[in-house]
Amino acid sequence: QVQLVESGGGAVQAGGSLRLSCTASGTTLPINTMGWYRQTPGKQREWVATISLLGGSNVLHSVRDRFTVSRDNAKNTVSLQMNNLNPDDTGVYYCHALVRWQDAYWGQGTQVIVSS
Repeated sequence: QVQLVESGGGAVQAGGSLRLSCTASGTTLPINTMGWYRQTPGKQREWVATISLLGGSNVLHSVRDRFTVSRDNAKNTVSLQMNNLNPDDTGVYYCHALVRWQDAYWGQGTQVIVSS
C-alpha cells in the first residue's frame, strides 16, 4: 500500500509563492507517474500537473506559466512550485501517484489559501 504525505501548503498573499512536496512510501515498485490535483471552492477536483518516472511532464494550461512540477525519483518525491499565486488558486491540493499503470493513490491534501 502506497502512502502519500504532502507538505508545503499555507496562506500567502496574491503574487506570492508556495512549494508543495509529496513523498511516497510503502512500495518498491516503480511509481509510473506522480502529480497534483486541486479542489477549489465550488468546483470539482481538477488535474494540475503530472510527471512521469522518466521526467516527462504536463501542467494544466491555465497555470503553466506559473506552476512547475518536478520529481526526485531517488526520494520518491514530487514537488509543485507555484509562483505568482492568485486567489483563484485557493483550494486543497492533492498528491497523486500511479503504480503499475493501474493502481492510483492519493494524499490527504494540503490547503493553499491565497488572499487578495
